[in-house]
Amino acid sequence: MPVALITGVAGQDGSYLAERLLADGLEVHALSLPGDAPVDGVHAHLGDVADIEGTRALLLDLAPDEVYNLAAVSSVARSWDEPDLTARVNGLAAVGLLESTHLAQEKLGRPVRFVQASSAEIFGLPDRAPQDEDTPVRPVNPYGAAKAFAHLMVEVYRQRGLHAVSLVLYNHESPRRPQQFVTRKITSGVAAIAAGTATSLTLGNLAVRRDWGWAPDFVDAMVLAARAAAPRDYVVATGESHSVEEFVAAAFRCVGIDDWSPYVEQDPALLRPVDAPRARRRRHPDPHRPRLGPHGRLRRRGPAHGRGRPGGGSRAAVTNRYDLFHAVITACQWSERLVTAERGLAIPPAPPRGCG
Repeated sequence: MPVALITGVAGQDGSYLAERLLADGLEVHALSLPGDAPVDGVHAHLGDVADIEGTRALLLDLAPDEVYNLAAVSSVARSWDEPDLTARVNGLAAVGLLESTHLAQEKLGRPVRFVQASSAEIFGLPDRAPQDEDTPVRPVNPYGAAKAFAHLMVEVYRQRGLHAVSLVLYNHESPRRPQQFVTRKITSGVAAIAAGTATSLTLGNLAVRRDWGWAPDFVDAMVLAARAAAPRDYVVATGESHSVEEFVAAAFRCVGIDDWSPYVEQDPALLRPVDAPRARRRRHPDPHRPRLGPHGRLRRRGPAHGRGRPGGGSRAAVTNRYDLFHAVITACQWSERLVTAERGLAIPPAPPRGCG
């Protein structure tokens, strides 16, 4: 039975990834911090990814076939408060895990595949749109800088013969997203207002735009990239952006409120110094067939309708190295689904249209 090791299993992506790998029949192990919620079917090992020697000993003992590094200080805001911790966890620890995976491959005499969860923050203020794998890496915050170090080191280890891939992930959400992130803050706040337990929702810049995707689809991308015939890096995005204001409006519409402005307050303290731009949409000649372009960036089909989500259908098949995964549904489509989940109701299928 193939063996996988996940760091960051307690996070949004880690839990979906563990479920995906278990469904694929793998024996799944995870490096877990004390207090992390257990994931059914996963063998948890207490430890800290920043403990490079301890993590190395575990990895060499497990002899995994696939290694997924999702552990990170995940907040840009926190990275400004704790840049040294961010550098150790998001940068140095990732490089330590790469070296450990390479050592395991040398010891075992067989390939061990490594996936690094990178971030669009590595691009900082890019000089082109849409961004792709050739966009210069020039981060503008401690989070992006640490992620950039790990991203660049993936190529170094690829040159040493390791099947290492780095996925530059744009924003991706789900009901498992922690509430300090703006999407969950909006959906939980709107649900509370609808329930009469809150009277207002405080946000920062409503005009900022994001390329939001669906987390389980991004996890599918990780697995498919790990198992691709040849290792390479990919920009993973829907190719479609929405403003925070659009997301707020869609969330309020879900609870029957069209005029939402009396309920929303803006706090200048919540504004971020720099917002990384998002990948722009490029259409594929076949609007019904999502695939990656020649540089790996996701090309998006027309409006998606629930595939790969709760209540959705099967995952897309991989027919060549560019067909990493099917497109994610748009932010306005799944805003309603998140609000419904916040209210304790069954998550409905994706609606037949986006916001407009």
